[in-house]
Amino acid sequence: MTAGPFVWALLAAALFGASTPASKALLDELGPFTLAGLLYLGAALAVVPRAGGVPRGALRDGRTLRRLGGAVLFGGVVGPVLLLAGLAIASASAVSIWLSLETVFTALLARVFFREHVGPRTALAIALIVASSALLASPSLEALTPAALLVAGACLAWGLDNNLMSLVDGVSPAQSTLVKGLVAGATNLAIGLVVEGVPAFDPRTLALALLVGATGYGISLVLYVAASQQLGATRSQAVFSTAPFWGVALSWLVLGEPVTPIAVVASVLLALALVVLPRDRHAHAHTHERIEHAHWHRHDDAHHEHAHEVVPRFGWHFHAHVHDPLTHEHAHEPDLHHRHDH
Repeated sequence: MTAGPFVWALLAAALFGASTPASKALLDELGPFTLAGLLYLGAALAVVPRAGGVPRGALRDGRTLRRLGGAVLFGGVVGPVLLLAGLAIASASAVSIWLSLETVFTALLARVFFREHVGPRTALAIALIVASSALLASPSLEALTPAALLVAGACLAWGLDNNLMSLVDGVSPAQSTLVKGLVAGATNLAIGLVVEGVPAFDPRTLALALLVGATGYGISLVLYVAASQQLGATRSQAVFSTAPFWGVALSWLVLGEPVTPIAVVASVLLALALVVLPRDRHAHAHTHERIEHAHWHRHDDAHHEHAHEVVPRFGWHFHAHVHDPLTHEHAHEPDLHHRHDH
C-alpha cells in the first residue's frame, strides 16, 4: 500500500472516532434524526470550497449515479440514524467498540458481491481487529442489548456504503461528500423536525453539531473515499477500524467513562493488525480494458502515463483521463483499476 492513502484512512478514522463521544453529548439536546441531519449538513458545508462542479459525464453515467445514490441512502440516511439511536441508549465507549463490525461487514460484502480480492494477511488483520474489539467488549453486558443491534445495522449499512463509494469515479471525493451531505442532511433533518419536533437549543449547540459534522463526517469522508479508491474497500476499512479506539480514548478522557485494563491488550492486537495489513502482496498477470474516467491518481504507478499541458504541482491530482488497453504483471491493490476476476 502506498503511504499516502494509508495515512488518509488513518486520519479519517481519528476524525470519525472523535465524533462518537461528541455526538453522544449532543444527543442530550437533539434527537437522532435531527442530529444526523445537522451532522451531514455540516459535512456538506466543510467541502463546498473544494467540491467545484460535478463533471457532466458523471451525471449521464447510470452506473455512477446508482452507486452514489446507494451510498447516500445507506451511508448517509440509514447508517447515521441507526448509530445515533443506539448511541442514545448506550455508552459512547460501548458504541465505539461495536463500530468494529463495520470492518467485518465491509470485508464480507467486498469479497462476496464486489469482486474484491482478500489475501491471507488481510484476512488475518481483520481477524485481529475483530479479536481486539471483542476483547474490549467482553467485560460489558451491553453487547446483548438492543443498542448493539442498532449499531450492527448501522455497520451493515456503512459496509455497503464503503463498497459502493470505493467504485465511484467521475466525481471527486469532495463532490461525492457534498452530494451525500446535502441529500442525507436535508432528508434526516426534515424527518427529525416532523417526528421529533423543533428542538429547543441554543445557537452554540447548532454550531457544535455543524462543527462535529464538518470534521467527523465531512473531512473524514473525503479522506476515506480517496483512500478506498486507492486501497479497495476492505483494506481502507481495516485501517479506518482504528476509529473505535479513538472514540473509546476520548470517551475516557472527555466523558469520564471508566478505563478497562484489558484495553491495553486489545490495543496491541489492533497495532499488530496494522503492521500485518500492508504486508499482504498480490501480484499476477492481468489485462486492463480501455476506460475513460476521473479520479485521484499519480503518474508513477505504471497506469497513468497521459500527458498534461500543465504538469501538476503535487503528485496526486484529479481530472478525466483515458486508459488504453494494457496487459502487465505487478503487485497491486483492489483499487479502481484492479477489480478483475481471479
